[in-house]
Amino acid sequence: MVHLCLLRGINVSGHNMMKMEALKTMLESLGFQNVRTYLQSGNVFVDTEEESASKVGFMIKQEIFRVFGHEVPAIVIAKEDLELCFKNNPFVKEKDIDIKKLYVVFVASVLKKENIHDLKISQFKPDEAVIDENRIFIKYAIGAGKTRLELKYIEKKLNITGTIRNWNTVTNLLKMYEE
Repeated sequence: MVHLCLLRGINVSGHNMMKMEALKTMLESLGFQNVRTYLQSGNVFVDTEEESASKVGFMIKQEIFRVFGHEVPAIVIAKEDLELCFKNNPFVKEKDIDIKKLYVVFVASVLKKENIHDLKISQFKPDEAVIDENRIFIKYAIGAGKTRLELKYIEKKLNITGTIRNWNTVTNLLKMYEE
């Protein structure tokens, strides 16, 4: 079974640094096969007989801490979940949408649509957000670097663990799943 593991906060601004080759070697030592990474920001595919996404994520998280000493959240995404991400993103369907302003927060637990009220999104206008199960779709008006609607804020308000990816990365990860 193929699993996509999204690691949060590695190789960002000099923090939690790890080379992808070292990560790949570490994962292979755990028995994962066909390990492949995308970019330097913690997107890694592994093949394993283990079907439980949470077990795969736990194993990876524990081994990263043991080998690299980094406490890194690991969220494992199934191919079906990534396909739903494409199907359910309401912002992609908008006319003349700037794809560079679209992001997805992948969450380790299922959210309710009502949780959007907890984010108090109106204070971030013109940024927009929509909750869909274990994803939060975000459309930044200006860009991710110029907003207060950041992952740390979202995690604190909703009491969740998540990781964020831009739409270009999400698109490329789905292509890699299909290879």
